[in-house]
Amino acid sequence: MNSSDFLLMGLFTPTCPGLVFAVVFSIFVTAVSTDVVTVLLIRVDPQLHPMYFLLSQLSLMDTIYICVTVPKMLQDLLLAGRTISFLGCALQIFLYLTLMGGEFFLGLVAYDRYVAVCSPLRCPVLMSHRVCMLMVLGSWLGGSLDGFMLTPVTMSFPYCGSQEINHFFCEIPATLKLSCTDTSLYETLMYACCVLMLLVPVSVISVSYVRILVAVHCVRYAQGRRKALATCSSHLLVVSVFYGAAFYTNVLPPAYHTPQKDKVVSAFYTILMPVLNLLIYSLRNKDVGCALRRALGRRVASGRNAARGRTGHTGATWSSHP
Repeated sequence: MNSSDFLLMGLFTPTCPGLVFAVVFSIFVTAVSTDVVTVLLIRVDPQLHPMYFLLSQLSLMDTIYICVTVPKMLQDLLLAGRTISFLGCALQIFLYLTLMGGEFFLGLVAYDRYVAVCSPLRCPVLMSHRVCMLMVLGSWLGGSLDGFMLTPVTMSFPYCGSQEINHFFCEIPATLKLSCTDTSLYETLMYACCVLMLLVPVSVISVSYVRILVAVHCVRYAQGRRKALATCSSHLLVVSVFYGAAFYTNVLPPAYHTPQKDKVVSAFYTILMPVLNLLIYSLRNKDVGCALRRALGRRVASGRNAARGRTGHTGATWSSHP
C-alpha cells in the first residue's frame, strides 16, 4: 500500500463473504445486462425510438452508476486487500458527482410525463428527438461540471494519519474526515450547492405532477384517469425514493448521520436504485417487453432461414453428384 493510497473499510464485515459476493454479483450482472439490452432495444426498434429515448438514457445512467462502486466492492469481497489508489478514488468521486448531478434528468422525465398526459397532441413537437437530445446533453453537462468543480478541490486537501475511509467507496463526506486541515467552509459551500441541485429538479417535478393531477381530475372517464395515473405513479415512486435518500445524505445536519447509516443509504441509491428502475421502467413496461419478443422472434426466424439455406445448399451439392 503506497502512502497516497486509501483503504476502504467496506459496507460491513460479512461473516460469509462468499455468499455476499454471490448476491451482489447476481444483482450487478442482472442490472447491467438488462439495462444494456434496454438501451439496445430502444436504439434499434423503430416503434420505441424516439418515444422511449429518455428511458434509454436513464438505463445508461444506471449502468454507469452501478459500475462506479460495485466492481470495487466485489474485488474487496473476493480479495484480502481493500486499497484504492489516489487516482482511483478521484475517479470514483468524479463519476459519482457527475451521475448525481445528472439525476436532474428525473425532473426531465417528469416533464415528459406532463406533456404526455396534459398535451398529448403536442407531444411530438414539445418532446421531439432534438428537444430530448438537448435535455440529455444538458443533464450530462451539468453533472460533469459538478464533478469537474468539486473533485479537484476535494483531492487537493492534505490527507494524513489514517488512510482508512469508513465507506465502501470514495464518497466526499467520508473522504474529507481524513483531511488534516479545516474543511468546514468547503463543506458549507458544497452543502449549499447540493441543496440547490435538489431544489431545481424537485421544483420541476412538483409543478409537473400538480399540473398532471389537475388534468387527471378533469378527465371524465375512469379508464382515462387510471391510465394517466399508471403512467406517472411508477416514476413518482422512483423520484420519491431517490430524492428521499439524497435529502438524507446532502441536507440533513451531521447530528442525524452515523457512518453505518450513511453507508446503508449510499448502498441503497448506488446499488438498489438501478435495480428498482429496472423493475419499474423496463421489466414492467409492456412496450419494451413487446420489443424484446419481436427481437427474439426475428433472431429465431433468421436462425431458421440460415439453417434452411445450409440444408438446401447441402442437398444441391449432393444432387449434383451421380
